[in-house]
Amino acid sequence: MIRSMTAFARYDIKSEWGSATWEIRSINHRYLEIYLRFPEHLRSLESVIRERMRSRLTRGKVECYLRFELNSSNISELILNKNLACQIIRAANVIKKYSNEGEINPLEILRWPGVMSPVQQDLDIIRVELLSSFDKTLDNFIKIRETEGAVLYLLIEQRLNAVLVEVTKVRQYMPEILQWQRNRLKSKLEEAGVQIENHRLEQELLILIHRADVAEELDRLEAHIQVTRNILKKKDANGRRLDFMMQECNRESNTLASKSIHSEIINSAVELKVLIEQMREQIQNIE
Repeated sequence: MIRSMTAFARYDIKSEWGSATWEIRSINHRYLEIYLRFPEHLRSLESVIRERMRSRLTRGKVECYLRFELNSSNISELILNKNLACQIIRAANVIKKYSNEGEINPLEILRWPGVMSPVQQDLDIIRVELLSSFDKTLDNFIKIRETEGAVLYLLIEQRLNAVLVEVTKVRQYMPEILQWQRNRLKSKLEEAGVQIENHRLEQELLILIHRADVAEELDRLEAHIQVTRNILKKKDANGRRLDFMMQECNRESNTLASKSIHSEIINSAVELKVLIEQMREQIQNIE
């Protein structure tokens, strides 16, 4: 089943120790990029969360947020991170030398992330609950990706069918177009008063027919459509493969357009390019 790279999931937790909210959102990206934003005292979870996301996601720019709030009854005291506070004060004094303005406000220093942290009871238990709720959030996130992927599948399948309709149409027109080309050549020769031997005329016709023959392009286009359908049915990530197949389909449609000598073929070639571009736009959103 294909999955979209665009999704959003949210999960709220309420417990005796307080409350927390997980949010995961993602947009299109060529590779997998993960951005985490956690409270300072829960940064130890980042490596675990990052590894769990990498094990289940392959592409997309993914942002994960954790909002965390303890009940006041679970905060026994506040701890001052003296080293961090001193670093901030030294940096502030350096800036003050250059600007000669403002005073260092101790309250502002205390508000700096990580300067003050609560002493938390049963922090290990809280982390276990947070990780468990994250797994549920990630499950929901992937389900949403799969739901949107199912919609993309239908849109792409509709356009694949439309491409085959155009291919069939071109095949049906080819005998008529080749006869039209034969009559057109004879008519021009007669208008110009040029007389050539029959075998020479047949040679010229064969050259023109060979130049206008698009059977190979149509065969390859049909083969690309079948490969694309096979990729869509696979369970593993396939966005890059689908994008490559659209490049191949576009190459055949360009060749078909360059060989077009009749309005019907030209119309079909244009329609094929439109359909392939529509599929390519949808495929850009597939994981």
